[in-house]
Amino acid sequence: RGMRRAQNLLLLAASLCERAHLHVWDEPMNYIDVISRIQIEELLLQFRPTILFVEHDRAFCERTATRIVRM
Repeated sequence: RGMRRAQNLLLLAASLCERAHLHVWDEPMNYIDVISRIQIEELLLQFRPTILFVEHDRAFCERTATRIVRM
């Protein structure tokens, strides 16, 4: 589980380092610890990249998304 968390954090960081018009994330908060979640949320709120993500964490979605589509 620790390795999975490290992999997810590395992939999220690598994604944001790339210049892209659109980032696509599939459940980015899986296996992410609370402190890292807070840091990611703060970064997203400051940086405001365009991201299409699927996430089950409603609180994360409501804090970071400008539009939400529920299915």
